[in-house]
Amino acid sequence: MMSYTLVTALLLCNLSWIPVSVSDSQTVEVQPGEEVTLMGTNISSSPTWSEWFKLVSRSKPCCISTMYSSNDASYCDGFQNDKFEMRSNVSSVFLKIKQVDLSDSGLYFCGVYLSGHTVIVNATYLKVQEKPDRITSLASVILGGVTVFLVMVIVGLVLKIRQLKTAAEEEMQAQTSENLDSDDLKYTALSFHPKPKRSRRPASEKEVETNVVYAATR
Repeated sequence: MMSYTLVTALLLCNLSWIPVSVSDSQTVEVQPGEEVTLMGTNISSSPTWSEWFKLVSRSKPCCISTMYSSNDASYCDGFQNDKFEMRSNVSSVFLKIKQVDLSDSGLYFCGVYLSGHTVIVNATYLKVQEKPDRITSLASVILGGVTVFLVMVIVGLVLKIRQLKTAAEEEMQAQTSENLDSDDLKYTALSFHPKPKRSRRPASEKEVETNVVYAATR
């Protein structure tokens, strides 16, 4: 900003109609519709003319208003409305701009008339910030909502996968436990149900029983 002010000052000097002595420069940022007051320094110790003008191009300053001491201000062509208000006191010169818009952006100079020359004492760059487009704002809101929704879906899927994995592991453990219990039961059944042994009687006892039955039958 300072370099731009100095370049502007040199250009004005080359035009040989405004000697320049830039002592201060600043940047002021405002939103459309707001009110801003620019301030310049009154370097004259006696009543004199002061003025505000705006740099339309790099070599064309445009007069906004002029004032002698603290009297009523006179406004130049194109600025004769209630939007601009110039006032001054012993130490400062003010320019109030009401309800600024994008066209008010630019470089403003405060000049004081001394020894037959206008001396620029302050340079202020007024930057009116653009309001975001409604479509852009709506797109940003939609994009934010979609992002939140996708994050929630991803988190839900991760939790669901973990639940399924945990359930599968528990089912596998349960099946393993059932298989082990079944093997134990089979082993127990085999242990507690031995095969019955055949009783073998002597051949002599069988013959005796046969004879006895035969005798009884006759």
